[in-house]
Formats: sequence, C-alpha cells, structure tokens
Amino acid sequence: MAGARRSVGAGAIGLALVSSALFATSGPFGKALLDAGWTPGAAVTVRISTAGLLLLVPSIVALRGRWDLLRANVGLVVLYGVLAVAGCQFFYFNAVRTLSVGVALLLEYLGLVLVVGWNWFRDRRPPSRRTLIGVALAVAGLVLVLDVVGDAAVDPVGVLWGIAAAVGLASFFVLSANDDSGLPPITMAGGGMLVGAVVLGLAGVVGLLPFEWTRHDVVLAGSTRPWWVPVAGVSVLAGAFSYATGIAAARRLGSKLAAFVGLTEVLFAVALSWLLLDQTLAPIQLAGGALILAGVAAVRADTGEDEEPAVGAEALPDPVAGALD
Repeated sequence: MAGARRSVGAGAIGLALVSSALFATSGPFGKALLDAGWTPGAAVTVRISTAGLLLLVPSIVALRGRWDLLRANVGLVVLYGVLAVAGCQFFYFNAVRTLSVGVALLLEYLGLVLVVGWNWFRDRRPPSRRTLIGVALAVAGLVLVLDVVGDAAVDPVGVLWGIAAAVGLASFFVLSANDDSGLPPITMAGGGMLVGAVVLGLAGVVGLLPFEWTRHDVVLAGSTRPWWVPVAGVSVLAGAFSYATGIAAARRLGSKLAAFVGLTEVLFAVALSWLLLDQTLAPIQLAGGALILAGVAAVRADTGEDEEPAVGAEALPDPVAGALD
C-alpha cells in the first residue's frame, strides 16, 4: 500500500543516491546543448521522448503480458506523465524566464515541503519534530548551495511558475512511491515519459515552449563532441535510468524520505559542475551541502524509528533488479 510502512535499508538509500546522481548529469549535458544553440524546451523534449522510446521495449517485457494491469492504471501513468514529467519541466522553464536559476530551483525543490504536507493530510498525523528539523535544515542548505541570498528581484508571476514546478516535483515522489498499482517501476517510468513527451511536443507546436535545435558540435568537459553525445547522455543517464531508479527507490523509501534524499541531486550537480565545467565551489556552498545532508539524516532517523518494514519487505529484490521489474 502507498501508506504502508517501509524499510529504509542502505540498499534503498543507495538506489536513491544513484538516481539523484543520474538526474544531476542533465546539467553538464544540457549546458552543452544550450551553448550550441538548443532551446531548453528542445533539449528536455528530446531527452524525455528519446528516454521513453528507449524504455518502451523493457517496459513491455516487464509487464509480462499483464496488459490488464496497464489498462487499470492508465490514469496513474497519464497523471505521472503530465505532472511529474512534462508539468515539472514546463513550469520550471517558465519560472526561469523571469527568475534567476537559483531562485527557480529553490522554489521547485520546496516540493519536499509539499510532500511532507501531503503525508500529513493522507495519514492524518502531523510531522514529527525530527521531520520539521530536517525540513528547516534542508531548505537552509538549499538557500546556501543555490546562492539565492543576493537575488533581490523576484517576479510574482515567476514565483507562481516556480510553485507550480514544486507541485510537479512533489507529484514525482508521491506518485513514484505509490506501489498499490503493481506496475513495474520501469513500466511506470516508460509510460509516463511517453505521455510527457507528447505533452511537451504539443506545447512546442503551439508555441508555449520554444523549440529550436542544431546539429553543431558541442563542447563537453573541455573537448569538442558531436551533438548526439550529450543527447545520448541526457536521454540515457539523466532520462531513462534516472526516472526508473527514482521510482524504484521511492517505492522502497516512501515519498517523504525519497524527496529528502532527492535533494542530493543539487549536491551532485554542483560537484559535476566543478569537475566537468571548472566552476568553483564556494565555502558557503559546502556549508549548504552539509546542512542538506544533516536534514536528510534527521528525516531518515525519524523514518527509521517511526516506520516498520513493509509487509514482504524482506522479499524485495536487488535494488538494480527492482528498477527493472
């Protein structure tokens, strides 16, 4: 059940960290495409559509002929594709039109607060003190890592788009953690991404999402590469694998803990920017990263004490296999 108690073993945490690291690779790959003349809308649409096509065959295989299972959950897959995939991306790109990237990301990642609120509403139980402390530490860490303190101009419309992106991000964790459907994680990811690709494509056709791309060579990690190299990276690593492992991790951890561990994507993104793009790490960002990790630790400790393993949790397969089946 979606609200069932879950185990929080190291394997599940590790799977969530792998997902966060894979999501973070979208930064360097995406920047290479943007610098080569791609619009954000084109980059994310190609990422989602290519990843969806890559997951099509594995998604069908994982169903093992249980098409009735897919038909029974088509609404869930569509909702996931519209909100967690297409909506989150569309809302965020509209937010950065009038806000700085740091402020837009901060608003989007406030989705973890919405996840805590959703669990409060669903379980009819207020969050514990440790969870509240974890929220405070994580949000403070985000402010430092994203360096939004100096951003004075805040556009109200951009803020609304940012809040909408937070809803999209929260829906990713809430819907991913829903194991009532019985859908294999890879089928959920593949189906949702195909739906998201259609939505993003329609947004581009009607002009809501600028769509321009080129076949020029790109600069990646200081070297010149063909345009398809970052496209492959952003589609396979930051697309197919990241979403599939993210859903598998959320089902093991629950939406709340998965959302907090998902914040490490910001840390991985900063580290990759340092390694691949030679962007300097400021001491304040390191301090912010420590706060985020402290927030995750507080929530994990809270979950570990208050939650019991899910029924049959001991029979859960290997983390990597769990992402595929």
